[in-house]
Amino acid sequence: MSIEPDTKDWTWVVERPCPECGYDARSVDRADIPAQIRATAATVAAHAHETQRPDDSTWSPLEYACHVRDVCALYAARLDMMLTQDDPLYPNWDQDATAEQDRYSEQDPAEVADQVTSAAGRMATELALVTGDQWSRPGRRSDGASFTIDTFARYLLHDLVHHTWDVTGVQADA
Repeated sequence: MSIEPDTKDWTWVVERPCPECGYDARSVDRADIPAQIRATAATVAAHAHETQRPDDSTWSPLEYACHVRDVCALYAARLDMMLTQDDPLYPNWDQDATAEQDRYSEQDPAEVADQVTSAAGRMATELALVTGDQWSRPGRRSDGASFTIDTFARYLLHDLVHHTWDVTGVQADA
């Protein structure tokens, strides 16, 4: 069963709270982002064994876990680009095509849980090494969205918080 692709532009979440998951990027202390990445990913990983979709248009917790794993790996690569290149343009990534091509729904839940924790840990560790003026380094998506490492980290955290809400139904405190 295919899920209808998400075509919304979520970049606004760095400027105002998400009404669905409750995340407010403005209230997050930048120093806390690595720990929050690990915590939200751990929650998603803990639900990876849940393989049933709640309805035909929503991913299962396993599929969300696969997505979170891949997002963390993608963002680690993008972070490296932002730290080593001047205003890089990120390669395109179609999350929905990846979900289908990689058969998220057929992956081993235990392996995915481990992979989510590992990928989020790597991303959090790399982000924790960012200091001073590095937080202002820019990067861009092909759709024109522009980020600094600071807004990029907050945007990533929203993705993870939102998917934690997707699998648990519990809104964020931040």
